[in-house]
Amino acid sequence: MVGKSPYLQHQKEVVFISTPAIGMLIPTVEFARRLVHRNPDRLSATVLLIPVPHWPTIHSYTQSLPATSSPNLRFLLLPTLHPPSPDHTHSYVAHISSLIDQNKPNLKQAISDLLVSKRQVVGLFVDMFCTSIIDDAEELGIPSYLFFASPASFLSFMLEVPILDSQLASDSVAEFSVRGFVNSVPRRVLPTTVLKRGDGYSWYLRHAKRYLETKGIIVNTVRELEPFVLESLSAGGVPRVYPIGPILDLNGPAQWHPDRAQYESVIRWLDNQPLSSVVFLCFGSLGSLSGSQVKELALGIERTGLRFLWSCREPPKSKLGVPSEYANLEEALPNGFLERTVGTGLVCGWVPQVTILAHQAVGGFVSHCGWNSILESLWHGVPIATWPVYAEQQMNAFEMVKELGLAVELTLDYREGNDLVSAEEVEKGIKRLMEGDEEVREKVKRMKEKCRMTLLRDGSSYESLEYAEKKMNAFEMVKEFGFATGKLLDHKEGSDLVSDRRGGR
Repeated sequence: MVGKSPYLQHQKEVVFISTPAIGMLIPTVEFARRLVHRNPDRLSATVLLIPVPHWPTIHSYTQSLPATSSPNLRFLLLPTLHPPSPDHTHSYVAHISSLIDQNKPNLKQAISDLLVSKRQVVGLFVDMFCTSIIDDAEELGIPSYLFFASPASFLSFMLEVPILDSQLASDSVAEFSVRGFVNSVPRRVLPTTVLKRGDGYSWYLRHAKRYLETKGIIVNTVRELEPFVLESLSAGGVPRVYPIGPILDLNGPAQWHPDRAQYESVIRWLDNQPLSSVVFLCFGSLGSLSGSQVKELALGIERTGLRFLWSCREPPKSKLGVPSEYANLEEALPNGFLERTVGTGLVCGWVPQVTILAHQAVGGFVSHCGWNSILESLWHGVPIATWPVYAEQQMNAFEMVKELGLAVELTLDYREGNDLVSAEEVEKGIKRLMEGDEEVREKVKRMKEKCRMTLLRDGSSYESLEYAEKKMNAFEMVKEFGFATGKLLDHKEGSDLVSDRRGGR
């Protein structure tokens, strides 16, 4: 009788490394949870966490994770290092990329320790800013995969940046033809990092080129949400793309965020509001507005006469700082605003966004258009009015309004230093969101159902993740035994294990 292969007797291990930013770390953690939940007897995961005590919200989250470890999902905090000086870089992208490079020795040592402990590491997942770790994975003989927490549209753009470099350098080029977009993309909606072409842009180029070195790209999106761009990415020239979203933390930060008392008071207020009557305004974990813009926004909200919940936070006080709570909200708002709106609105600081979006009183969302926020709003069927602030959010807003018709345009190109969005524009956009655009509301309602169905057995995201798991398994068998079951992998790193039923490449 032939004995079982030792390959089949041991649980396999995957390792995750994420940029220490809420918008990337939370999806990475939830992806790890989903992967091991699907394969509790065959797969375990270790998530390596880079401590950032200088960013309190992220620090609270990372510190909370080790206590949630289980036998097949471990969270390992790396040693704390003094971060690079903000004076050494000119952008957030450059700073965060330098921070990850600084932690490379500790990351490599942690992965090496896993190998020494006889764990069968079959894959290393890096995110969009952790590509320098691909070198260490290659040296250790571990296949690397990219986990992309932003939309497939931005992945497509990043892959095009090296190709578009000369056009991007010319201010005379007002629009760009980008693979994955039906419409030409206006310069005004490109990320600030690209427009400034500083050290952050240099890092963009470096990271984008390295995406092509991975064995596959896992994207937090839904095939039914971004069909055109996903089809364009399957045409060749890039590693296989696996749309497996939406990946969401539906419990939200209320479990670990220190300001739980405020959250509970906000929920009590919402409980007393009529069904779908409240417009919720929130600008993300790193988003805030200037003092003059806050006042314009307040006047616009007041003119609508609608019920509102506004998470309003003070801009950072230092370079690479984060928004904080206002010491005195009344001073930040127009004179008498809080008194005049006491019966219809509530202005607060931090709130657990996903929990608010799930509340039956919320009928619309003025959003910064971070991808996690977009997915949360679609999951709960709450339509968005776009107000991008930073990162790739202007492109996300453009996609949602112009490409997909799933959002109401309030502004597509707002960013720090631009002209103010006037009170009149605010009033018009919010009224259209809450009272005017039934077509967008119906489309969002249909997409809500698709986002939920895709995760069920036989759903597109369920099957896509299954194919990604098979590919990891095949690469490990090739490494250990020189063969793979089913269709053989050829010598090309980006080759596919199987073609999916939808006729993928």
